[in-house]
Amino acid sequence: MSLDRHHKAKFGSVLGVGPGGVEVYSSDYATADPVELPNRQAYRSYIGEVYTGHKWQCVELARRYLYLNHGYVFDDVAMAYDIFRLREVRVIADDDRLPLKSFKNGAKRPPEPGCMLIWNEGGEFDLTGHVAIVTEVLKGAVRCIEQNVEDKTWPAGQTFSRELPAKTLPNGGFWIDCSYENANIMGWVIQTDDETHAEVIGDDDPELYEIKVNHLPRRATDGDVWMDAEKPEDAAYMAMMGGCKLSQDDAKSHTYYRIGETAFRELKRATNELHAMFMHATNYVLNDDERLRRFNIPEPLWPRIHQSWDNRRNQMITGRFDFSLSKRGLKAYEYNCDSASCHMETGKVQGLWAAHYGCDVGRCAGDELFPALVRAWHDSEAMERLHIMFDDDPEEVYHAQYMRSAMRAAGVPTKMIKGLEGLSWGDDGEVLDEDGDPVQWVWKTWAWETALDDIRHQIDDDEEDFRLRRTIDRTKTAPRLVDVLLRRNVMVFEPLWSLIPSNKAILPVLHEMYPTRKYVLNTSYELDDELASAGYVVKPIVGRCGENIEIYDRNNALLGASDGKFGERDQIYQELFPLPKIGGENVQICTFTAGGTFAGACVRTDPSVIITTHSDILPLRVVPDDEL
Repeated sequence: MSLDRHHKAKFGSVLGVGPGGVEVYSSDYATADPVELPNRQAYRSYIGEVYTGHKWQCVELARRYLYLNHGYVFDDVAMAYDIFRLREVRVIADDDRLPLKSFKNGAKRPPEPGCMLIWNEGGEFDLTGHVAIVTEVLKGAVRCIEQNVEDKTWPAGQTFSRELPAKTLPNGGFWIDCSYENANIMGWVIQTDDETHAEVIGDDDPELYEIKVNHLPRRATDGDVWMDAEKPEDAAYMAMMGGCKLSQDDAKSHTYYRIGETAFRELKRATNELHAMFMHATNYVLNDDERLRRFNIPEPLWPRIHQSWDNRRNQMITGRFDFSLSKRGLKAYEYNCDSASCHMETGKVQGLWAAHYGCDVGRCAGDELFPALVRAWHDSEAMERLHIMFDDDPEEVYHAQYMRSAMRAAGVPTKMIKGLEGLSWGDDGEVLDEDGDPVQWVWKTWAWETALDDIRHQIDDDEEDFRLRRTIDRTKTAPRLVDVLLRRNVMVFEPLWSLIPSNKAILPVLHEMYPTRKYVLNTSYELDDELASAGYVVKPIVGRCGENIEIYDRNNALLGASDGKFGERDQIYQELFPLPKIGGENVQICTFTAGGTFAGACVRTDPSVIITTHSDILPLRVVPDDEL
């Protein structure tokens, strides 16, 4: 990370060997060999059947070290800094659980060889934090082994990655200095029963998860224009909404919601952890044809989905989780990681609303979203011309324009295509835009499932058409949607594999894999006695916009239902965990990912128990806990 490229060892090279013969590898991904590492699966590190992590991240080394030296591992974490909150490790031999204790930097119990040293997010370890294994504790220093930092080979005879200055504080505490000025060490984590001097890491007070509603006083200037009609996304948004507003209901024009910092941190933690869990579940499904069959995806498309998943460059840009947050806890309903909506409302409009109406309470829950999208697009490697394909639906227009602003801020050149307008065939079979430029990178507003409906209609039952092998008379037939989105030389965002985590058939898989994780609802392909006795929600596996949902209580009484076009699809049954009702509205929290990490939040509200595409999006503010 901090060395010049020519000083770095090639990806996978052994940098050195730590205690217990644990090898430390270079994680210079720019030098990874695509022949040796042809797909995502090749980057998953295992010892036997024990998954240790992603090659060669810092967390992978920590888990591998603990397994090889002690026979236990810690559960999956979304970010390295989350290790500081873990309470136990799992013994591989008998599945027993042993306690972990965390000690803040400066604690009176010093680190010891074999413990984990944890850095917080920020600076050198932005977004993720960092973990290393302490190998020696000296009088004025601590030595450690680590991956994904300097990626240089150790000098001959050296048995550690770095040596960090340390000292004893006047109060008897032990302090470790971070060698990077813009990063900070949280502390260390030790497997021990002794909690003396350890941090108390308990569950949050449920009261801190409460959502509050507020109303601003009306002012004479409220009717003034507060969006910029010269900006394409603002103009498109105002055209759809009929002016500057978040809600079509003028009675809600001064309404906003607020949550405390503790609840916001929990939403961030849940979002990051769940994204990782959904990615593991996607990999699990794509390695089991019987599970994949549950997703009702045309089988001729399976090879394309595998190809899309295997291409490690084919990353998600953004997605949206839907949550219920209340004193009862925090639960995720689903992950909309293909063509998720509400980005502009979250990342821009609610902030403009607050500035215009004078809402200076706390901070906007969406103020991180736009810069996070810019980072995601910058990291996507989509530096060539990217074609934005959208329909003439008003919401798609402003959503496309907002995302285009993020692409441009990331330095990605863009062109807009409405529908399939202006597309033609090139001499070599490429699809060309109206200016004759080849279409090779695409971001679309359509959900893949919507596109598949179109593709099914276009090519009907012909398997060869799915594989793009039918001979097409290009002098008479313009490029179709299938010719763009399923073309092998076209990179599409969101990628084809996002069909898997977006499909609600993944929810029973998630519960099967993580039955005890606190954010995961009990979900099944069949209605069993446990679900029936607690109340349940029936969802079509490929439904969108809250369509064709039925909600039943524990007495099998229907609490709510919605119409739609997905009524004939297979269904899943999910544990009933109602939205909190606040001021007559059912309130759902939505969080967004960008590049796989938390990027912001908003609220959606509705008098109905089912949130749909017509539900309101209202401002969400984050305040100190004592201001709730």
